[in-house]
Amino acid sequence: MFDKTYTVYIIASRSGTIYIGVTNDIHRRVYEHKNKIAKGFTEKYGCTKLVYFEDYEYIDDAIKREKELKGWSRIKKQDLIKSINPHWKDLSLEWF
Repeated sequence: MFDKTYTVYIIASRSGTIYIGVTNDIHRRVYEHKNKIAKGFTEKYGCTKLVYFEDYEYIDDAIKREKELKGWSRIKKQDLIKSINPHWKDLSLEWF
């Protein structure tokens, strides 16, 4: 584990709408999404289920990866999620 961790994450709605973000505190950020504290896209579309995440030591690497993922096709993003989470389970269920 890194001293400071930056996380690229994908959060989804029940209908499959996905949002990709980056944070320096994944637990806090997911809590904000789940409790609709994070205003904007995720609140509007009900994205509350953490389905994928990757940790990085450096913020520049995390931002680069976030931009890369955002540029991918929807199918490629779905395939990435399925590669580690085939049933799109909420990976944060035991956090709260």
